[in-house]
Amino acid sequence: MHGSRPLLFAQREGRVLETLGTALPPAVVVGCALGGGEPVDTLSLPAPDHGEDLHAYEHLRRMLRRAVTDADTALLGRVSTSSARMRQRVLRHREFPALTGIADSTGAAGVQIAHSGNVAGLLYDPRTPGLHRRLRRCARALDRAGIPQTRTFTTFATPHQRGVPPWTHTSRTPSADRT
Repeated sequence: MHGSRPLLFAQREGRVLETLGTALPPAVVVGCALGGGEPVDTLSLPAPDHGEDLHAYEHLRRMLRRAVTDADTALLGRVSTSSARMRQRVLRHREFPALTGIADSTGAAGVQIAHSGNVAGLLYDPRTPGLHRRLRRCARALDRAGIPQTRTFTTFATPHQRGVPPWTHTSRTPSADRT
C-alpha cells in the first residue's frame, strides 16, 4: 500500500509499476515486525531471479488484480501468503513458520510480508464471525512467539460499513474495551 490506492511498486527502481484498483479488499491487519525490528538493507540482497519465479509472480499478480476487483479478502490472503512464502527464498525470516501457524490457528485470511524489509501482518476478513476473539488470540500468540506487534488497522476508510465495529486500533495490543 502506498497512499490510498493499492499499487505494485518496484522498490529497487522507486517507481509504480501498476495501480491495481481503487481500494484493497476489506481487511483487518494485525501488524508486526520481524527480525526484532532491525532494519533490512534491501539493496544488498540479491536481485530477484526472474527465471522460474517470473511466471509464478505473474500468476499471483493476476490473482491480486482479481482479489482487488472482486473485493475478495480470502483471495488477497492466499496471494499474500504465497508471495511471502516465495520471498522466503531471498529474505528468510525465522518467524515465518510461527507467523503462518498463528494465521492458521486463528482463522486469518493470510499473512503479508514486505518484500523490502521486516514489516509483516496477519490479514483478517472483517466479516468473519468471532473476529474480536480471533484478534485477541492472535495478539496473545504473537506475544508468546516473541513477535512484536506494531499496530492493528483496517484497509478501508469507513469501518461503519459492512457491519464492522467502529474502530481502527493503533497501539501495540488490542485493549479489552475495543475487542
